[in-house]
Amino acid sequence: MSFLESLHWRYATKRMNGKQVPQEKVDTILEAARLAPTSSGLQPFKILVITDKELLKKIQPIAFNQPQITEASHLLVFAAADDITAESIDEVFDQVTSERGIPADSLKDYTDKIKGGFSSRTREERFQTAARQAYIAFGIAIAAAATEKIDATPMEGFNNAELDKLLGLKEKGLRSVTLLPLGYRDTENDWLANLKKVRKSREELVIEYN
Repeated sequence: MSFLESLHWRYATKRMNGKQVPQEKVDTILEAARLAPTSSGLQPFKILVITDKELLKKIQPIAFNQPQITEASHLLVFAAADDITAESIDEVFDQVTSERGIPADSLKDYTDKIKGGFSSRTREERFQTAARQAYIAFGIAIAAAATEKIDATPMEGFNNAELDKLLGLKEKGLRSVTLLPLGYRDTENDWLANLKKVRKSREELVIEYN
């Protein structure tokens, strides 16, 4: 399928059939998310990959008992950094200068500007910036899943604080943002499976300045 055909094919799958997604396809989806653009290339988030069935059973009530949590092959949890610190920014650009083979202080003016911008924000504002970056990777992962013909269900419907506690995310400096179960649609039990995709028309959605 072409990219647009893949996007027409995908939908927010409500029931999955439990079939395992091949690891190479999961790896492709994760690699696509890893390559997603982020502001200043900071990538202030992690992606947790959960296949442990007992853990998924514990997560299901936290996600309002949505069946995809336990019917999926893999559950991806996108978790944003709860803060963007000067130290975390330095870590990113230490890697940049090392891998590009440029002097360690060659980006100092640029990194100082980034650090200054973040230092003027509250910790919650810095987390919200990190969360928005996680959403970019989240969207890329959804599109990548569609190109691999893997069903995915974008989810915000869960208790973030309870999931963070269950997964020990606070200790990792993270806060959960979104969930993405991966699997294969159960067309016999999914009421949404065969319904027409409905979106606003281009004319309604796009405003052009010519």
